[in-house]
Amino acid sequence: MPILHNLWIILALPLAGAAINGLFGKRWPKSAVNSVAVGSVTLAFLTVAELVREFSLLAPDQIPYLGNYFTWMTAGPFHVDFALQVDQLTVVMLLTVSFVGMLIHIYSTGYMAHEEGYYRFFSYLNLFMFFMLTLVLGANLLVMFVGWEGVGLCSYLLIGFWFLKKSAADAGKKAFITTRIGDFGFTVGMLLVFATFGSIDFGTIFKAVSANPISEVTLTWICILLFTGAIGKSAQLPLYVWLPDAMEGPTPVSALIHAATMVTAGVYMVARMNPLFSRAPIAMLVVAIVGAVTAFYSATIGLVQTDIKKVLAYSTVSQLGYMFLACGVGSYAAGIFHLMTHAFFKGLLFLAAGSVIHAMGGEQDMMKMGGLRSKIPITYWTMLIATLAIAGIPGFAGFFSKDAILEAVQSGPNANLILWLLGVAGAALTSFYMFRLVFLTFFGKPRYDEHHVHVHESPANMTVPLGILAFLSIFGGWFAAPKLMGGIDYFEKFLSPVFSMYAPPMAEPAHVISETQASAGMELLKALTGVPVIVAVLGLLVAWWLYIKSPDTPKRWAQSLRALYLLLLNKYYVDEIYAALIVRPLLWISTNVLWHVVDEKVIDGVVNGSARVARESGGKVRELQSGNTRSYAAWVLIGAVGFTVLLLALFLREVH
Repeated sequence: MPILHNLWIILALPLAGAAINGLFGKRWPKSAVNSVAVGSVTLAFLTVAELVREFSLLAPDQIPYLGNYFTWMTAGPFHVDFALQVDQLTVVMLLTVSFVGMLIHIYSTGYMAHEEGYYRFFSYLNLFMFFMLTLVLGANLLVMFVGWEGVGLCSYLLIGFWFLKKSAADAGKKAFITTRIGDFGFTVGMLLVFATFGSIDFGTIFKAVSANPISEVTLTWICILLFTGAIGKSAQLPLYVWLPDAMEGPTPVSALIHAATMVTAGVYMVARMNPLFSRAPIAMLVVAIVGAVTAFYSATIGLVQTDIKKVLAYSTVSQLGYMFLACGVGSYAAGIFHLMTHAFFKGLLFLAAGSVIHAMGGEQDMMKMGGLRSKIPITYWTMLIATLAIAGIPGFAGFFSKDAILEAVQSGPNANLILWLLGVAGAALTSFYMFRLVFLTFFGKPRYDEHHVHVHESPANMTVPLGILAFLSIFGGWFAAPKLMGGIDYFEKFLSPVFSMYAPPMAEPAHVISETQASAGMELLKALTGVPVIVAVLGLLVAWWLYIKSPDTPKRWAQSLRALYLLLLNKYYVDEIYAALIVRPLLWISTNVLWHVVDEKVIDGVVNGSARVARESGGKVRELQSGNTRSYAAWVLIGAVGFTVLLLALFLREVH
């Protein structure tokens, strides 16, 4: 049975895993839960692999391949099919989501082995995979939106998995509410798309926008509204505040949802809608500015955080900023390239951090670690590889993808010097705070009680995924390596049909391939000695000097620059500002106006008042039923007189 003609199978497998474990897993041993959960996502990955093989056999005019399964809803001119599609962008996303998701499921069998609600955790994890794959495969905005909202729901469930812990429950609610703000904009954007094009199918929209002139103002509003949803889902300024708090969830959740998949949904959506964004230069500039500012801003906060997962959380916000920066300058392929490599090294960083926390008995404060290098060597080496990758050190995956982004911002068709400087500064800070994390965690003397904390390496079901992701963190970016020798960036070439098919004439960048060995050598030399590499090495050296060579210096600097240090430590007081300007006023209004005035006095007043009138009227009428014969006779007489008077009045009116 060809998978290409039955794309729904990819969705059905994790959905079946979620349903089976959710309904029956509570009564099953953990081994059975593992078999269902890990087996379903493994089969999904193998199905995706077969899909890729079949996709490679398609002719160019058969791409994108569309699978239309049934009519979902029809209301007048509004017609939506449950349709799935596959093109080059879908292939990259499917492979990334399914493979990294499979590794994280395997890792979770070790990390969550002693937790209550084990079956529930894996049911949520499988359900998340279903919705994320739906988002990626959707052939129209509404199917994508189902996946979009579904991953938001699963994020709420997984972040608040330890729901008896108040901070975890609050973090789940914060994530759900904050992302709903962005999703409101996404919903309005979908309605505007339908009003403009008469359809929400990607193919119809893209053909219409490329064939007919559409008002740039309309396209700008559509793109900005859709990007509002991406700001919430992908944790960009000003709606980023939910993601750091989401670290309250189990570490595998952080690796899957907040590094490799869900938070990249906004980047995928912008890249998918590239025919619209490429024709709305103001919207693209907004995307680039938000991305660049977020990348730098979040990196500054990561400089002083001491919770190992919080450092990685702000790093995720920053790296997502780079992806949007790439899309904003029109280099969509570079943004997706960084999305993929980021899934490898950031997924690895979170899983390695979980291995550290597991080894330390639950401790997350880096100031209470140190000297772990020799005690958990597998965790150390894999985390070091991921750190070298995210810092952009040559030869590692992050070097190729981040270099492609900064090159596009510096010399691409939409080059912008200020945004490039912000990107370079963010790269320097990234290198510094990530090597700070490594040095504080694994180097120096132990800063914990070795008699009470028995550090141990994680079991194989946790370390094997670390090793695989470490391999990908090194070689996952080598698709672009030939470009450094005057050749072709194979990743960009693979995705080029998606971004050129409906591109406006001026938007397609010109690719110049060097023909001489000398120019190839210059290209390689430029890449290895360029500003991004220099600042990455400087960040490493400064972190080494401050935390290995002169470990007392950071404390002195924190004291001498106390105001700046506290500003960064308290994350620019953004949560406090939001609480003062938005949360507390809304709570006051809901309590004192909506509850006491509207609910109690108006709504309850109307309901209770109606009941009181009915009750009192009934009481008066009930008095008529006294059981007294003379009283009844009197009422009969009064009624007869009244009826006679009424008839007499009607008679006199007819006479006159």
